[in-house]
Amino acid sequence: MTILGRPRGFDRDAALQTAMLVFWRKGYSETSINDLCDAMGIRSPSLYAAFGSKESLYIESLEHYNKTVRPLVWGRLGDDAPVRDCMEQFLLAAASILPGYADAPRGCMATLAAIVDDSPGDLPEAIKSARLDGLDLLRLRLEAAVTEGELPRSTNVDRLSRFYLSVFQGMAIQARDGATQADLEGMAEAAMCAWPGD
Repeated sequence: MTILGRPRGFDRDAALQTAMLVFWRKGYSETSINDLCDAMGIRSPSLYAAFGSKESLYIESLEHYNKTVRPLVWGRLGDDAPVRDCMEQFLLAAASILPGYADAPRGCMATLAAIVDDSPGDLPEAIKSARLDGLDLLRLRLEAAVTEGELPRSTNVDRLSRFYLSVFQGMAIQARDGATQADLEGMAEAAMCAWPGD
């Protein structure tokens, strides 16, 4: 009897990278097991042996996205620079990355994930958490700026964080629909006009 499992030479990290790109491009619901197997060059028993299920593969792909792609944009908030400069660089990095780079699809995998509340298992919470992580990063950077005197104590950190998150999310959606880097840079410039004190 033949036991089907992972093929010899199976590179789990490469398979995960490939799965991330498929999910990012097509979304969870529109991606089939056949799509994933064809892209990764494996059969479904190998996929299940390596990742457990489509749901768990998606969650792991989203975690992989957060470790490998997300820092290219969100890492700018941690730069050792004045908070206004960090916010502007964050939005300009988004304008550079979101229209697609290298072999990456357009947009943001987490922002564009269309998951409804009745999706299987832990999927809705994983998507929600990925989106809220961005809000938390913005809040932390802005709270630090208030503490350090870069922003007035009267600054509504929650409102400002949600505003700039919505700008990023809007840029991601428009990038998916074909907006160019120049288009998104214009959005970033307009958003910075709303900076407190400007």
